[in-house]
Parts: sequence; C-alpha cells; structure tokens
Amino acid sequence: MTPDRRGANAQLGPTAATRLVVAAVLGAASGVAAGTVVDWPIGLLLGWIVAAGVYVGWMWITIGHMDGAATAAHAAREDPGRRPVHLIVNGAALVSLGAVALLLVGRSGGAAAEVGRALLSVASVALAWATVHTAFTARYAHLYYTSTAPVVDFGAVTHPSYTDFAYLAFTVGMTFQVSDTQLKTTDMRRAVLEHALFSYLIGVVAIAATVNLLAGLKG
Repeated sequence: MTPDRRGANAQLGPTAATRLVVAAVLGAASGVAAGTVVDWPIGLLLGWIVAAGVYVGWMWITIGHMDGAATAAHAAREDPGRRPVHLIVNGAALVSLGAVALLLVGRSGGAAAEVGRALLSVASVALAWATVHTAFTARYAHLYYTSTAPVVDFGAVTHPSYTDFAYLAFTVGMTFQVSDTQLKTTDMRRAVLEHALFSYLIGVVAIAATVNLLAGLKG
C-alpha cells in the first residue's frame, strides 16, 4: 500500500469491521459484568445498550462530517455488505423483542426494579431503532457509489454525502416511504422495502415498550 493510500484510509477513520469488533467486545464485557452482579436478563440488555451505543456513536463521529467526495471514498473502501447489515438489523430486531419480553415477565423486585427494567428496555429499543437506520444509511451509500448506474436521484445533488443518505434512511424509518428522492433500480427498491419492514417491526416494539413503561410508572 502506498503512503498516499495509507494516509487517505487514515483520514477515513476505522473500518466497519473494527468498529463492530470494538463495540461487541465492550458490550460483551459490560453484559457479563452486569449479569454477574445483578442478573443475566439485565446483563443482556446492558450489553446490547453499550454495544449499540458504541457502534452508532462511533459511526456518526466518523461519517457525520464527511462531504460528498469523502463519502464516496469511504463507501467504496468498506462494503458494509449484505451479511453484516443483515446481522446488525436482525440482531437489533431480536433484541428489541427480547426487551419487550423482559418487560412482560420481569415483575419481581418491586416497583422501582420494574421501572428500572422498563427504562433499560426502552433504551434498548431506541438504540435498535438508531442502529437499523444507521446500518441502512451505510448500505444506501455503498449501493450508490459502487453501482454503474444511478440507484437514487437526489435532485440537484450530484455527490451526496452521508447526511443525504441518512435523510433517506431515517425518512424510510419514520414514514415507511421515500419523500423527494426517486429510486432508480430494483436493488435499491429491494433494500428500501427490507428497511421499511424492519422499521415497522421496530416501531411496533417501541410502542409496546412505551406502553409498558407508562403502565409501570402508573402502577
């Protein structure tokens, strides 16, 4: 690798694999510690919260300031890929469902303990929501900058940044549809459809978690 290439990669920040490994290690350590001291359901939730928080926070610290040129280089350098994205999204959805299950069955320990479990569960669902949309932000950027033909039309913007792809991802996540962006290819429509379905699942779980939290506070 040439010095110029090493310098360019350094400016782009750590790779997706590095961020995932660090987040997983910190999450596992936090989960084991909490599981040993408190209980394992709490450890599972806390481990997920730490891992997801590190992943999402580090991701946006890395990509949030990038312009179109830096986004193109970053998206081309590291393919988030179908398998890692599916693992992240499926894991987020499953953990969210597990969080609601914990709300429903974790009734021991008094009112304070129940509210504490509810708050952890809501935090878990919220981070699952953010993780899903962050993962698809990276996926959309990769599809755009590695395809031979345009996959989405951002209007007058010819070199979209990660902020533009986040606009698309979070719009799909919150409304289950695109707004003023036009999808151009089957692959892009397939990715958006998958994203919308997972977003609907996360939304249902978030509502259930919120209802249970309010019920716990009232009780």
